Formats: sequence, structure tokens, C-alpha cells
Amino acid sequence: MGEKSWYVIHTYAGYENKVKTNLDKRVESMEMQDKIFRVLIPMEKVVEIKNGQKKTIMRKVFPGYVLVEMVMEDDSWFVVRNTPGVTGFVGPGSKPIPLSEKEIDNILRQMGMDEATPKHGFTLKEQVRVISGPFNNFIGAIEEIHAERGKLKLRVSMFGRETPVELNFEQVEQL
Repeated sequence: MGEKSWYVIHTYAGYENKVKTNLDKRVESMEMQDKIFRVLIPMEKVVEIKNGQKKTIMRKVFPGYVLVEMVMEDDSWFVVRNTPGVTGFVGPGSKPIPLSEKEIDNILRQMGMDEATPKHGFTLKEQVRVISGPFNNFIGAIEEIHAERGKLKLRVSMFGRETPVELNFEQVEQL
């Protein structure tokens, strides 16, 4: 089985939501959950001012396009390609090109779905040195790792007492 990647599909203008609904239903009815994982319409919050009133709305970032996380194989390609409202995949000719990890991370971050959890390599109880901020040069043991937020909680010795400190991954280095 191939590797799952994000692909961009082109839709008729204004049909993005209908395509997402149709594709979700087709994936379920054709039992393609093991090859087609997620369908996303990139949206962003925008503040509009109408008649002196501030209103927050969700706006499509790429009108006419929908993102699909899938394993590209003939059967999964067929399911997506033949979904009502889909005009085709984005890519040269008939060969869809997956988005790079950096491109999808940027889109997800913009949508507030920051799946791009920082890669860290830290382990619990590991000794680390603080390299920036008010605790610069202190050494402490990691007590908690919050990868989704990019933060660590460690204990440093200050004035003869163990003090808990929460820092960003970038503020510490491994010893």
C-alpha cells in the first residue's frame, strides 16, 4: 500500500461543501476508510464590518478547491475523481501531485488546526539546560512534555528549592 498524502481537488465554484459531504458519504458507502482519510475545506476566520457591526465569519481560503488526505491508488483515485462536483485533481495531466509537508502544515496552521506538532526528541526525567529566558543556564529534569503546544515542564533548583518551570522547546537544549 502506498503512503498517505494530501492532494488538492478542483470543484465547481461554490460546490466545496457539497463535494465534502458527497465524498464523505462515498468513502463510507464504498468502504474506503483505509485509503481516504480526511476531506478538508481550508477556511479562515475573518472579521467583517457591516452597518457598523463587527461580525466574524468563516471564509474559504481557496475557493473551488478541497483537500483530501488519501493513499493514491487506482480505486481511491476513482472514488474521488467520480464524486459529483469534482472536476479533477490538481497536477499536470492526469497525475495528481501531493502537497509537501510544509504546504499542508502552513494550511493547517492557518486554519487553527495546527497538526504540525513540533518534533522534539525529549524524554521524561531527561536533564536539559535552559538556553534562553529568565532561567538561562539552569539545568532541570523534564516532568511533563506537551508536544501539541511545543512546551515542557521541568524542575530547576532555585534558592535551594525545586521550582516547576514551563518552557518552549526552543528554550532548552539536551545535555
